[in-house]
Amino acid sequence: MTKQLLYVLLVAAVCFSCNRAEKKSSIASHNTIQESDARQYLVKVGDPAPDFEMSLPDGKKVRLSDLRGKVVMLQFTASWCGVCRKEMPHIERDIWQNHKDNPQFALFGIDREEPAEKIQVLRDATGVTYPIGMDPDGGIFGLYAEKDAGITRNVIIDREGKIVMLTRLFEEEEFGQMVSLIDRMVNGGSEE
Repeated sequence: MTKQLLYVLLVAAVCFSCNRAEKKSSIASHNTIQESDARQYLVKVGDPAPDFEMSLPDGKKVRLSDLRGKVVMLQFTASWCGVCRKEMPHIERDIWQNHKDNPQFALFGIDREEPAEKIQVLRDATGVTYPIGMDPDGGIFGLYAEKDAGITRNVIIDREGKIVMLTRLFEEEEFGQMVSLIDRMVNGGSEE
């Protein structure tokens, strides 16, 4: 009876181990999908970036499709977002200041559901000089992520209008990868 019980326990342990390995393999193979789902994006890398038009606080209009031919960075933000306030000075220093004079690059913050006055408060608080447009009803945000999803998020778009990177929150390693990607793309390299 004892040998039989040990045998059953051994078989159960082996099966448990196999199931865990199979589950890990399954998770790894679906990592991109799960990561996208966990981050609540509605788009994924390789998709064409959904087109939109937004107003800047000065009244100027920007249409994403008009930026075709440029490397584009969209940063979804809001004045109440602490992580956004932490990330924005890094975007200013490591991306905007390096590429703002390059006609092959465009960077736009997109302020979610706030009036122009709040955008100026946010710019003053973070010291950023890159343009920030308005998304008063969250409609632009809703093209890229679930309506109730959080921010900060960055979307990097290649010259053909395809999404090449999606970020969520501010993680230094991921941010560094994004900076390197933008530098390569703007300087004529590939996004790989």
